This record gives sequence, C-alpha cells and structure tokens, in this order.
Amino acid sequence: MSELAPEDELRLNVMMAGDILAVRIDEAAMIVHGLSSRGEAAIKLHPTGRTEQYLRRVREMLAGKATGSPGGYPVYLHGWTRMGQARDKGLDCLLLLGEAEAVVSVAYSNGLTDELARRAWWAMPVADNARRMLERDCVAQGKMGKVLAEYLVEYLPFETNPHTIIDTVRLLLQPGLIDDEVRKKLWNRGAVDNAYHVGFLDRTPDDLPAAVPPRDDWGSLGSKLTQMADHPYAVQLERVLSARGQAFLQASEAMLRYPADRDVVNALLNALAAYFSSVSHPACCGGETLEITFKNVDAFCRDTASIAGQFVESLPEYASEARAMLVLSCMNSAVAAPVLSRSTAGGTLMRQKLEPVTTPILQQIAVLRGQEFSATAPRRRPRA
Repeated sequence: MSELAPEDELRLNVMMAGDILAVRIDEAAMIVHGLSSRGEAAIKLHPTGRTEQYLRRVREMLAGKATGSPGGYPVYLHGWTRMGQARDKGLDCLLLLGEAEAVVSVAYSNGLTDELARRAWWAMPVADNARRMLERDCVAQGKMGKVLAEYLVEYLPFETNPHTIIDTVRLLLQPGLIDDEVRKKLWNRGAVDNAYHVGFLDRTPDDLPAAVPPRDDWGSLGSKLTQMADHPYAVQLERVLSARGQAFLQASEAMLRYPADRDVVNALLNALAAYFSSVSHPACCGGETLEITFKNVDAFCRDTASIAGQFVESLPEYASEARAMLVLSCMNSAVAAPVLSRSTAGGTLMRQKLEPVTTPILQQIAVLRGQEFSATAPRRRPRA
C-alpha cells in the first residue's frame, strides 16, 4: 500500500494535534477538511499511488490519531450504525475518522447532543442524517433544530418516497422548528401529494391549518355532557364534533377516498386509530375480520356494564357516534394488511381493492360528520 507523502503526513499530524472537532474528506477533490473551534482547515492531498489505496491510508492514519486504532472504522460496526447501537461514549472520536458511516453512527446514536449534531452536520449534511438527529429532543430544541429543519424544508420537494415525506413532515411539526407560514405551505402541498397531510394528522391532529366549522350540534353538546365531563366518550365526542375534530375527519376522509400509495394508507389508518385511542377497548379490536370487529363493537355498546354502554344509556341520541368512535379506534394498518399483502398494485387499482376496508371506515366518518354516506360525495344529514 502507498505510504503517505511526507508533506501530507506532516500537515495531517499538525491538524490532528490541534483541537480538531470533526474531519470530512472530499474524495473527488482529494482534500481533507478539518473543523476546529477556530474555524476550518483544508489539506490538499498528493497521492503517491492509487487514489483508493491512498485514501485508505489517510483514514488509517486519522483513526490511529483519534482512537489509537490504526485499522480505520471497524467493519463490524457498519451493521450497527443505522440501528442506533453505537456506543454513546467516544462519539466525538468517530467524527475524526473521515468515514461517512462513522458520521451516520453518531447521527443515529442515543447519546447524540446538540453540539455533536453540529459537528456531524458539518461532516455530512444529508437529509437522512438531519431526520434522525431531529428525533432527539436535545437537538430539536437546541441550536441545531432550526438549522436542520430549514434544510429539510428546502429539500422536501425533491423527496419522492411517501414514507420519507410523512416522516419528514412529522419531524418538522415539532414545536418551534418552523413558523406558521412554512407550516401552511407544507399543508398546501398536500393538495397534490396527500403524504404531506398524513404527517399533520400524525403529529398535530388537533391543530390542522384548515378552516372547518364545528358540527351543528357541537354548541349544545356541552350542556348535555355536564354530568359526564370526565367520561372518555364524552371527552372524545366533544373533541370530534368541534371545529378541530371536523377538520381532522375531513382530511382523513379525503385521503381515504384517494390514497395514492400503501405507505399513505398504513400511516393514515394508524393516525386514525391513534386519534380515537382514548375510547379503544381490547374486547372490540383485534377481530380476524371487519365483520367480527363490528359485532364486538355492537355487543360492547349494548352491554350496560361497559363504559360504552353506560355512555349510550345516558345519551342514547349519540349511540351511533359512540359506536363510530369505537369502530374507528380499531381501524389501524392491520385491517388493510390482508389486502395489501396480496397485491403490489397502486393508484386506482389499489383503491378498488381496498374498498371493502375503506368503505366501512368512511361510513363511520360520515356518522361523526353528520352526513349521509355517499360513495362519491358526502351530503349533510339533518339531525332530529
């Protein structure tokens, strides 16, 4: 293997002897960049042999200085990197190796700090690292939070994977990362790609940037719930009938009618079930088929000893709404799995195959929105 050129070896030794915080190697330009508390340094390499071998020698030298191990970034750690299993201690040393996988290891680590995030971002500013670092509260609430969020907002239009878009929007909606104007722009993008809206339903279900009026009877509901203020069904019903609840249901309905991708379907159903989780009960959910789930729900609502039965007995005029809420609490991604696992179809064909699942869900949403169900466009249903 080629030895380092004397000039390169000297300059690298000088750089590593200082208060170096991170190292980045530009392989195309053959430049080693170093970050210190005083700024940045750049060392132009002068290969004495094949480029690949020379860069390997450079990294071995960096590893020897940073960790005392001249073998470079251990191969066996590569498999741990993206599982967040790198040791929390010594993360700062990993940023001195000039190895992309070592930087990823830091970005995924449970021991990440805001300062380490700053160094890792300097060493490898890519979208996936930004997302993983924003999962840590210390980063999202630190100085790097808005820096990473700004990058992801600018990069988001270039993302094509629905799962990645949902994940990114969910992370960006953490408190304090983006302003109302950016938030509104992200929501508006959902008009052409509903993956954006799923991120909102997951992260901020009660604070969607959509103007939807409350259901007509929401104003009179309060007086009826006076004696049941702490009852989970009463709390959830008030939430659902309010303007914020109707906005959630309207957005969910629109996406269920026109889901473009299975990732959107799965994430939407999970968000829907999570929204109604306060009224969920194991006696109702987990049936092998939707028919069994509906029978379980009906039996639970008729049982006057159950929490649902007590609510229905006290407010029989809202029996349909109680049943609908309980049904929707069971409608997570598992109900679509039997359909999606048998087909790789997308778009219109996928929607057709999913109709046995989506139609019953849309019917429950229509009940909660006070509408007559329609396979095409919903209509207002007058209340008695």
